[in-house]
Amino acid sequence: MASALPMAPMKRTQSMNAMIDKKKKPLSPQSLAARAKMVEYVEAHGGSKPIHTILVANNGMAATKAMLSMREWAYDNLGDAKALTFVAMASGQDLDANAEFVRLADRVVEVPSGSNKNNYANVELIIDIAEREDVDAVWPGWGHASEYPELPDGLKARNIVFIGPDGGPMRALGDKIAASILAQTARVSSIPWSGDGITCDPKVVIETGAIPPDLFRKAMVTTAGECMAAAEKIGYPVMLKASEGGGGKGI
Repeated sequence: MASALPMAPMKRTQSMNAMIDKKKKPLSPQSLAARAKMVEYVEAHGGSKPIHTILVANNGMAATKAMLSMREWAYDNLGDAKALTFVAMASGQDLDANAEFVRLADRVVEVPSGSNKNNYANVELIIDIAEREDVDAVWPGWGHASEYPELPDGLKARNIVFIGPDGGPMRALGDKIAASILAQTARVSSIPWSGDGITCDPKVVIETGAIPPDLFRKAMVTTAGECMAAAEKIGYPVMLKASEGGGGKGI
C-alpha cells in the first residue's frame, strides 16, 4: 500500500527573514495627513472614534481578504490606501509559509504555533497584543475567537473597538434555543420545535445578553419524558440536537 511521505517543514529564505524582521519592528508614526483624513471622514459621518490601527486576529484567506478590502475602502473614500495601519498576528507556521497576509501587514507580532487555542482563538492573547500594540480596533474575522463574547467584552473594557457584534447578542445568538426564541420574537418563521411559540422581551435580552432562564427552560427538553411529549407535539420524524456546539456532532 502506498503512503504519502511527510512534507519537510519549509525553511525561511534570507529575503523572507529580512521581510519578517522588518515587520516585527515598531510601527512608524502614521502621517498627520492620513490621520487627519480619517478624523474628517468620521466626523462627517457622525462617528465618534477614528480608527487608524487595526489588529487582524486571524490568518490565511480571511486576513488577506480583510486587509485588501479595507485598503480598497481607504483608497476609495480617503484617497490613501495606507490610511489604515494593520498589525497582524502570525504563528510560526504562517511565517514559514510566507503567507500572503503576513506580507500585506504593516507590522507582524509572532504568536505561538500549534492549535488555534495557542494563537488565533486565544482571547487573552489577542487582548494582550491589542493593548501592547496600542491599536484602535480588532478585526476577528470568522472562526477562531470571532464567536467568543469574552473578546468584545474584554476589548470594550479597554476602550478598544471590536469590529463585530457586542458580547450580549453574541451570547444570545450563539445558543440554538436562545436564537430560536429571538427569531420567533422577531416573527421569523421557524420549523416546529420544542419551544414553539415562545417569545421574549427584546429589551431584557439587550440589557442582560441572555434569554430569561424560565423561558429558556420551558423551550428545552432534559428528560426522556419531555422529549417524547415534544416529539408527539411536533410529529415524526424528529431530530434531537444539543443547544450548543456545531458541525452536526450533537445530532
